[in-house]
Amino acid sequence: MKKAMFVLFLLVFCFIGLANAQEKGKFRVGLDLGYTVPSAGGGGILYYLEPKYNIQENMNIGLRIGGATMARDVVYIQSTDDATGKLSANGIIALTYDYYFKKPGSNFAPFIGAGLGWARFGSFEVDTTIDPDDYGTLSTNSAIAPMIRAGFEARKFRLGLDYNFIPKSDLVNLQGDVIGTSANSYLGIAIGFYVGGGKWRN
Repeated sequence: MKKAMFVLFLLVFCFIGLANAQEKGKFRVGLDLGYTVPSAGGGGILYYLEPKYNIQENMNIGLRIGGATMARDVVYIQSTDDATGKLSANGIIALTYDYYFKKPGSNFAPFIGAGLGWARFGSFEVDTTIDPDDYGTLSTNSAIAPMIRAGFEARKFRLGLDYNFIPKSDLVNLQGDVIGTSANSYLGIAIGFYVGGGKWRN
């Protein structure tokens, strides 16, 4: 995970140039699809819909609506064994901010961004050989979810990495005892496109 975070921040600094981006006062809508890397291990897919408004030529604000479907590991407190957990859907809605770095005359625009939102956890199933009475459910079904991201846009194409900081959840059995923890944070790797937003200005 440290390597993934290094790549995320490397994107920020590799392409910093003169700031110059899209037209101020224009709306745009993006659609992203990608792969998730949960901090606890495993993987899955992500999907984002993101309408935005360009508050300046080199920055915009938006609303990210989407989610992730993942298979990931669960760490048990009362057992030395790990188990595989399946999260059917992890929905997120977040306010976002992006800042663009663009050289004059180029359609290539690196960006950095951040967001703050609300994550809602879906149903959780545990695949393990322990006593069925120990099958657990998450102690909470929602949490505040900060996010950071970086990437680049080329014309209407977009590639980005984002890291979603979501608090861990306790796994509770039928008797109400905590039997494990579920790490909810994940790295997202997404490609997509957007429409609208005006033209990149030179």
